[in-house]
Amino acid sequence: MATRRPNYRLAKIHRNYTVDEVARLYGVRRNTVRDWIKRGLPTIDRTRPMVILGRALAQFLKARGLQNKQTCQSGELYCVRCRVPKTPAGDMADYEELTATLGNLVGICPTCGCIMNRRVNLDKLERVSGNLDIRMPQALRRIGERTFPSVNRDFEEKG
Repeated sequence: MATRRPNYRLAKIHRNYTVDEVARLYGVRRNTVRDWIKRGLPTIDRTRPMVILGRALAQFLKARGLQNKQTCQSGELYCVRCRVPKTPAGDMADYEELTATLGNLVGICPTCGCIMNRRVNLDKLERVSGNLDIRMPQALRRIGERTFPSVNRDFEEKG
């Protein structure tokens, strides 16, 4: 199955590839590889069959993947629908614990109202949160914890 961002590390830098080989390697169609060539993927020459250097292929795909990358600044979460990092509505976010040291910051996008996310290490939460008001999860009550005595008297001996 083809991915939106092909892994540039699959290309062997000391090998030459044809259009068909690149298409098979990344699970894309030959026309996709030809489109990459039109967009700047260098070939050895324009004769048939087109030969692509492995090093050039890896560099092209790496640069292509980095050009659209957007990193979140302090106090920002990523909105998938808007495709940009933004400060959540009301400057509020919830921390949802995944493991003991890792969790997600979850907020609401002020533009589209969609859920925004950011994966964060608990140790770096203060640095990442910026001016956000973070709501931490409250521990669930255990069965054994009681603030008042049980009113169930069926177990008492009658005398």
